[in-house]
Amino acid sequence: MTRVGFLLFDGFSNMVLSCLLEPLRAVRDQTGHDISWQVLTPDERPVRSSSGLQIAPDGPAATGYDMLILVAGYGYADHARHARHVRRLARAAAIVVGADTGAWIIAAAGLLSGQRATLHWSLLADFAEAFPEVQVAPDKHVTQGRIWSCGSASAALDLMLVFIGERFGQANAFLAANMFLHDASLTPDQPRARLPGSGSARLRQIVALMSSQIEAAPPLERIAAEAGVSLGKLDRMFRFEVGMAPGRYFQMLRLARARDMAASTDLNLREIALRCGYSGAPALSKAHRQAFGQPLRQAGKSRSISLAQPLNP
Repeated sequence: MTRVGFLLFDGFSNMVLSCLLEPLRAVRDQTGHDISWQVLTPDERPVRSSSGLQIAPDGPAATGYDMLILVAGYGYADHARHARHVRRLARAAAIVVGADTGAWIIAAAGLLSGQRATLHWSLLADFAEAFPEVQVAPDKHVTQGRIWSCGSASAALDLMLVFIGERFGQANAFLAANMFLHDASLTPDQPRARLPGSGSARLRQIVALMSSQIEAAPPLERIAAEAGVSLGKLDRMFRFEVGMAPGRYFQMLRLARARDMAASTDLNLREIALRCGYSGAPALSKAHRQAFGQPLRQAGKSRSISLAQPLNP
């Protein structure tokens, strides 16, 4: 089981919280991994987000968490008064994350001395001045050691995808990004470019090329030639910008399409396989099992069922 605690403070960002929580939900619902989460507040009373949404805690804190995430926004300096409570919770957590302005509270609790950390970009200078013992980094996120941190909502999503990749594998990190950025207006037969917001224009062009040729599944040499780059440059580009070899990325695009079809159409596995560039059902089933550890039809069934289930407390 993977247990995550979300410690919310008054003034937190709904968007930051969603970018941290929804990828976990996608992995849980799509793969069957045992993931649970609990909403916490500093004094076990409801808190309000920056937009006025009130959220009540799920109850007293558990005995420990695989990841404890502090989500704070406005009022971060005042929230430092909860430092003792944060230290107590942090002792029982494998990883502690400061999201948005959460790193300010973690630093006030004395947990960031001599470590790298980041937070919302607008507060970096103030953060460095207030906590000279912290190595303030202008990075989108810091995922080194036991204390992690991130700034904006997009950085929160990237950080959570790092965690999912490390804990559940890169295939599931890709799946989470795919689900989170899914365009529901497209039918299962339409091409989809599923690259997160970062990435060069050339990379986006190549991903669009891959997405439009999923059924034909041409070799990488042909894709590189159509994009006007060498095979070596294609490989370096994907490894640097995506963190994945181009062949692996193309396969994940095809498997993502297959999962869409399994969940939203009545096509049999052979028909799905042919539409996704596989020679037949056995080849598709083998690729899917190697990537996700479960049969394709089981994945599609779990997705359909999970849509009707409430979120874990």
